[in-house]
Amino acid sequence: MSTATASVPAPPAVRRLSTLDRWLPLWIGVAMVGGILLGRFVPGVSALLASLEVGGISVPIALGLLVMMYPVLAKVRYDKVAAVTGDKRLLISSLVLNWLIGPALMFALAWMLLPDLPEYRTGLIIVGLARCIAMVVIWNDLACGDREAAAVLVAINSVFQVVAFSLLGWFYLSVLPGWLGLDTQGLDFSVGSIALNVLIFLGIPLLAGFASRFIGERRKGRDWYEEKFLPKIGPWALYGLLFTIVLLFALQGEQVTSRPLDVARIALPLLAYFAVMWFIGLFTGKALGLGYARSSTLAFTAAGNNFELAIAVAIGTFGAASGQALAGVVGPLIEVPVLVGLVYVSLWAARRWFHTDPYTAAPHTAERMPS
Repeated sequence: MSTATASVPAPPAVRRLSTLDRWLPLWIGVAMVGGILLGRFVPGVSALLASLEVGGISVPIALGLLVMMYPVLAKVRYDKVAAVTGDKRLLISSLVLNWLIGPALMFALAWMLLPDLPEYRTGLIIVGLARCIAMVVIWNDLACGDREAAAVLVAINSVFQVVAFSLLGWFYLSVLPGWLGLDTQGLDFSVGSIALNVLIFLGIPLLAGFASRFIGERRKGRDWYEEKFLPKIGPWALYGLLFTIVLLFALQGEQVTSRPLDVARIALPLLAYFAVMWFIGLFTGKALGLGYARSSTLAFTAAGNNFELAIAVAIGTFGAASGQALAGVVGPLIEVPVLVGLVYVSLWAARRWFHTDPYTAAPHTAERMPS
C-alpha cells in the first residue's frame, strides 16, 4: 500500500450508524427518566409490574432482557470459542477480577462511604457479589469487544455464581465483619433461585443464539447469516435494552424520587466501584498483552453486575421496602449511564492506548457507537 493511500483517514464511524445507535445515550436517558416518571405519577404501574412475577423473577423484565441478549448471542461465532478457552491469561484474570477483587472492593467502599447506613451498605455488598451475566454483552458489543470471549466469560461467571454466591455472601456479611470487629448481617436465600436466574437470563438466549447460527449457517451459509439475518435482528438488542430500562425505573420510580439524598449516598460508592473495576480490567488486559478487543471484554465483564439477582436476593431476604432493596435498585440507575460512558472511553482508549481502530480491528463487531 502506498504512503498516500495509507494516510487517507477512514470515514468517521458515526456516519455508518443508524439514528438509534448514534443517539443511544440520549435514548437511554429518556428511557430512565420516562420510567421514573411512569412509576412515580401513573397510579398502579409499580404494583402491576411487581405482581407479574414468577419465582421472584419479573416476567416483563425477563422478556426485555431476553430480547436484549438474543441478537448479541446470535452474533457469536461459536466455532471460535475454543480459542478463547485456551487463553489462560484471559480466563484467570477474569476469575480474579470478578470473584476476588470485585467483591472485596465493594465491601471496602461500602464500609468506608456508608459506615452509618448498615442497610444500604449490606445492599451494596450484595450487588458486588452478583457478577454480570446479562447486560454486559450489550456494553461489550457497543465497545467492539470480543464477542466470543464475552460469551465464555459470562458462562464462567454463571457457573461461579451458582457455586460461590452463597459462600461469598456468608463471608462478606458475617465472617469478615466479625474478624474486623464490625457489625454483621446474615444472608438467607435459595441457591435454586440463583440457578433459575442463570438459566433464564443466560441459558435461554445462549441456546437460542447458538441454534440460530447453527441452523442459519447450515441452511443458508455464513455469508447469508451475517449479511442478511444478523442486520435484521441486530436493532432488537437495543430495543430490548431500552424496554428493560423503562420497566426497571418504572418499578422503583417512587422509591427513588422520594429518597433523593439516600440515592446520592448509595450512588457514590457505586460510581467509584464501576470506574475502578473497569480501569483495572482494561489495564490488566493491556499489561497481559491481550489486545484491545479482549482487554475491553475483560474490563466490562469485571465492571458489570447482575442487578436482577442482587435485587431479587435483597427483596427475598430483607423485603421490598428495605434499604437493602433500594441499594440494589440504585445499582442499574448508576451502572447504565456510567458503563455507556465507559463505552466511549473504551473506544477512545483503543486508539490512544492500544493504537488500533476498534471498528476495523474486529470487523464482525464494528456496528455500534461513534468514537
